[in-house]
Amino acid sequence: MTQHLSTEVAIVGAGVIGLAIAHRLAREGREVLLIDAEAPGSGASYGNAGTIADYAVMPVGSPAVLRNLPSLLFDRNSPLAIRRAALPSLMPWLLRFTRESTSARTIHNAGVIAALMADAAASWVELAGEIGGAEILQHRGALYMYERKEDFCRASTDMSERRRLGVTVDLIPPAELAAMEPNLPGVDGGAAFFPKALFLSDPGQMVALLAKAAVATGVRIFRGRVEGLQRQFDGVKLAGFDAEAAPFEVHAQRVVIAAGAHSKALARQAGDRVPLETERGYHVEYDMEVPLLSRPTCPTSRGFYMCPMAGRLRIAGTVELGGLTAPPSRHRIARLEEGARAIFPNLPQPARTWMGFRPSLPDSVPVIGPSKGGAEVMLAFGHGHVGLTLAPITARLISETLAGRMPQGALAGALPARF
Repeated sequence: MTQHLSTEVAIVGAGVIGLAIAHRLAREGREVLLIDAEAPGSGASYGNAGTIADYAVMPVGSPAVLRNLPSLLFDRNSPLAIRRAALPSLMPWLLRFTRESTSARTIHNAGVIAALMADAAASWVELAGEIGGAEILQHRGALYMYERKEDFCRASTDMSERRRLGVTVDLIPPAELAAMEPNLPGVDGGAAFFPKALFLSDPGQMVALLAKAAVATGVRIFRGRVEGLQRQFDGVKLAGFDAEAAPFEVHAQRVVIAAGAHSKALARQAGDRVPLETERGYHVEYDMEVPLLSRPTCPTSRGFYMCPMAGRLRIAGTVELGGLTAPPSRHRIARLEEGARAIFPNLPQPARTWMGFRPSLPDSVPVIGPSKGGAEVMLAFGHGHVGLTLAPITARLISETLAGRMPQGALAGALPARF
């Protein structure tokens, strides 16, 4: 027998984006049903680098990346790699990515991302205070570490562009880096220090608090997998199967698709052909009582973050384009381990490893706003590496759009209508 539910707003996806939207809408007095096949916050919202990276305004695609794209994609050891078996299905996305990596498009996309990022730190301070997570939010900044002098010299151009976009950053010499993080090995280059960046000492705990706060505000959470979306004269019908494989249907006045890397098929049913692909992200963790670092640090040539989380050091990062179905790559995990030991030679074997899925768009700009087919369906996915950072911003934009206030200026660059 099919289970029937109804609500004012149904949100598909219970990651940090969906939870933040649900929490905000419920606080505003809306009836909200949150639907996900997995427990809230159990995917990329748990396994990320924990950084509120309001400095991450540059898109993945750029002229420099474009020049090196073949070697980057097909070198198994590259921070940006591709599963060769997935290449045929990825070709349309890669062609779009190539177009978005020109100088003009890079400048445009960076401007949109910077506009989205502008209030990210303040929004997280507010949200953490509302849900009882203020102690998880660390105010120590973040570091890009340059091991070679020539890399440090080249960084000045990149950092000048970030400053133009409103990012606060200081370029510091090796001695100052050593004073800030004495356990790091000596480097010939230096570091870029982002003093306004925030850090979650436990992303999983923060997302759990957000889920708890959402439920306390009146959000209903339903465990099920949505497979069908159909517009009707009085709203939207969602159909799928619950945790017991029993069919269910949801009738909602409004639907928000916030299912991360799993959003593409539903968006297409809503009438939006969004060029979404999947980045497979990895982390390895080393348990330790005393952290080796005091703030997240990225050795830029290695493409990962070293994150001092509660009771452990998390090494997270690299990009592997490869879809949703293939098993984790042991090679990618081994590369993270190897890179971690290049910085900290005495690390033991990892206590645990993880792989999750990042929703990636070729311009590195998420889709946030009404479906081209009608505003009864809203899209909120494609955040790539900055989903955690932009969760409260995305919630605000969805809330404002539902209230009839469409994003203006650079923020309009994130609307689904661009595709």
